[in-house]
Order: sequence, then structure tokens, then C-alpha cells
Amino acid sequence: MIGETKGIIYKIANAYSRSAEDQEDLVQEIILQLWSSFGKYNPEYKITTWIYRIALNVSISHYRKDTVRKKHTKALNDDFVKFSDTGSDDMDEDIRLLRQFIQELDEMNRALMILYLDGNNHQEIANVLNISVSNVGTKINRIKERLRNKFKQIEN
Repeated sequence: MIGETKGIIYKIANAYSRSAEDQEDLVQEIILQLWSSFGKYNPEYKITTWIYRIALNVSISHYRKDTVRKKHTKALNDDFVKFSDTGSDDMDEDIRLLRQFIQELDEMNRALMILYLDGNNHQEIANVLNISVSNVGTKINRIKERLRNKFKQIEN
């Protein structure tokens, strides 16, 4: 099961992680939670819906804990520790900007965009996030509008 859906896990972990090390930790945490929760899986839902829900819940919790921890610690000087960028140097600028925009979204909207960009329909997104289908459509349209405005500002 994990091997077939690892793309979902890595995509979500990447969206909620600031470094490669954080991503590895988060992937392990997600897999552990999937393993321990498998007995509670309800076959009425698609397995991918269940995996998305668990991965997003674990990631959001991890992100919140990380945010609290960072409030109480001081970052090291950039010259002391350098993390490599997860993207390649030849990454398309629009993709880089889109990824940056998604990183700036709050947890719910970030999860929504990951699911949307992964090709899930509104009903599947609603099931994963436990919101209404109409709310999914509204949120996606608002995010798209914000994204259009942001790209227009960059172009000018």
C-alpha cells in the first residue's frame, strides 16, 4: 500500500517541510501513523482519501509543533548552517513561484491546493478535508484569484 501511494506522502511532506531533514522526519511520522491506524480504515472510502487525510493531519500537527518550537528558539546564522534547496537550479521559475505561494498559504488552503493540483475532484477534496463541496470550489477560486494577482504583481 505505501509503495503505491508514496507520491502522495512525499508531496504532502514536501509542502509542509522546510528542509530535507524535516521532510524525512515527516515522511516517517506519516508512515508510522498510517501503519498504526490501518485497523481503523473504512473501505467505504478510497484508500487514497484515507491516506491524504492521515498525511495531512500528521503534517499539519507537525507544522504547528514546529511553529511553536521556532517561537522559542533562535535561528543559527545562515553562514553557519546552509540547507540545500529542494529544487534544482533549472526549475522553471513559474513552478518555483507557485511552490513559494503554496508554502505561504495557511494549513487548510495549502492542503486544498495540494489535493487540487494532484488532480482530485471537488468531492474527493471535500471528503479528505471534511468540508462541503461548494466550500471546496469557493476556496479554490479565491486561491486562484490571489495567485493571478500575485503573478500580475511580479510581471509589473
